Amino acid sequence: MSALLIDNDPVLAATAREDHRALLALERRKSRLFRLWIATGIFFMVLPGTILGFTNLLLISAHHGFTGLSPAWIQAHGHSQVFGWIGSFVLGIGFYSQPHTGANRGRLPIMCWGLWAVGLTLHWLAGAYLWYWRITLPLSGLLELTAILLFLYAARQHKLQDAPAANAAPRPRPRIEPWMQTVLVSNAALFLAIAINFGIGIRLAIEGISPARPHDFDQRYLVLLAWGFLAPLVWGFSARWLPTFLGVRPVRGRLLQIALALDVLGVILGLAGLALPTTLLLAAAAILAAVAIRVFSWPDRPAKTIGIHRSFPYFLRAAYVWSILAALLGGWAALADAHGGIWGGSRHALTVGFAATMVMTVGPRIIPHFAGVRGLWSRKLMFATLLLLLTGCTLRVSMEPLAYEGIWSGAWKILPYSGCLELGAVLLFALQLILTFTREPSLFAELP
Repeated sequence: MSALLIDNDPVLAATAREDHRALLALERRKSRLFRLWIATGIFFMVLPGTILGFTNLLLISAHHGFTGLSPAWIQAHGHSQVFGWIGSFVLGIGFYSQPHTGANRGRLPIMCWGLWAVGLTLHWLAGAYLWYWRITLPLSGLLELTAILLFLYAARQHKLQDAPAANAAPRPRPRIEPWMQTVLVSNAALFLAIAINFGIGIRLAIEGISPARPHDFDQRYLVLLAWGFLAPLVWGFSARWLPTFLGVRPVRGRLLQIALALDVLGVILGLAGLALPTTLLLAAAAILAAVAIRVFSWPDRPAKTIGIHRSFPYFLRAAYVWSILAALLGGWAALADAHGGIWGGSRHALTVGFAATMVMTVGPRIIPHFAGVRGLWSRKLMFATLLLLLTGCTLRVSMEPLAYEGIWSGAWKILPYSGCLELGAVLLFALQLILTFTREPSLFAELP
């Protein structure tokens, strides 16, 4: 009836058309900003992230260890992967998910992106090339911290706009769902990691002899990044999306909260330097999280694989196998690691086997929609990317303990091949996204 009235009234029809145009224009602006964040993530994923990491692996394999390799170079690679790639994707999704009103509608989002991108670039130059590092290292930390604060400010403004007016009847406070609690913990860990990075950057600039963090401090810091930021981030979004994507029953919310509590306690103990109890708690958290999200449960209905490769559910489950394996390897490392090989395998299983596999599996499912295009460029390319990544990660994680710990010297010759496979996967993933962004716009992004 309302549609009929609008059609018969020229004024109402014109108003409806203008509202429709405004909505489409708004979606286009959000999609363009989202593409900018994703493009930034792709850049840091490929160049300072994976290519720098591949170079590190070649040098390590050639010298059978870390001899002659700068710790600052290795840390610059990790910074680009975690913050440059995953962090940029997270902030892009975050800004896209917020209503494009108030603080999120003006210059704040693009200002946040600019600060973040410049901060990441300066950190790369400081750590990898020692370019005026006593200035660029703390400055990069300041820019990244400011970008995070702007993002949190925009999210806070959105919540304030949704609050009831002062003279309105109080509304019952909505319950924060377990998946959102998990994401909020991840965001808190991200903020804490960025703040610590800024603080240690200032200290190194004043007292340090290089931009590299001290080894003992770095090991604890990596626990915060891996299990405080990355793991809860993936668990939270998995709890939000995977029951629908995999066709399984709803998440076991209470069990996910228990897993999150164990993970937080494990991270706290890890920051305190208590390796063995940390790894035990993290292993329990990883197992409980997978059970809570029902990753390995028998589906009630077919998985949603429209527009992506049909192997989608298998790679999702493989990623969660990697998360559990990463935690178990951490327990082995706490008991027996002597030269960093078992710890390295554990971290690689989590960052590449779990986090990167999830991004490269779920990303093709959601990124085209957020970017405003008609779908993934190639399903076969998605399968090839994930197969290369899984194969390369398997070689890397299995060979690192054997090589570094002196169990089998032949493993040093195999490690570079794992890097080649993972580099190929990253390049194919980047190519997939670039070609996807060039596709014909979806209907919601078109303007009449």
